[in-house]
Amino acid sequence: MKPAVTLKKNYEFRRLYQRGASAAGGSMVVYCRKNKLGHNRLGLTSSVKLGHAVVRNRARRRMREVYRLNAGKLRTGWDIILVARGRTVTAPWKELNDTFLRLCRKLDLLEDKP
Repeated sequence: MKPAVTLKKNYEFRRLYQRGASAAGGSMVVYCRKNKLGHNRLGLTSSVKLGHAVVRNRARRRMREVYRLNAGKLRTGWDIILVARGRTVTAPWKELNDTFLRLCRKLDLLEDKP
């Protein structure tokens, strides 16, 4: 993923947590907030509570791939944070994908394509 489309700074994450909308599912939490850019930016979070580094990295990789596969369906101009939960690592792929799409629909992040 290109550096220009990711959230890296701590203040960007804090701003989204405080002022953004959120939706939670069994395997992840999605935070979003409109930005003034012409593209989406993605931030990934996995807590130390999830497990050791290998487990946390696997959770981030899986969430990044779910985002990548569905990026074309999302509206542009949003900052999005995906937070891993315990089931992120062990959940079947279809469940992860369905959870992401359901949460995005709830937050009105999906494009309205006829």
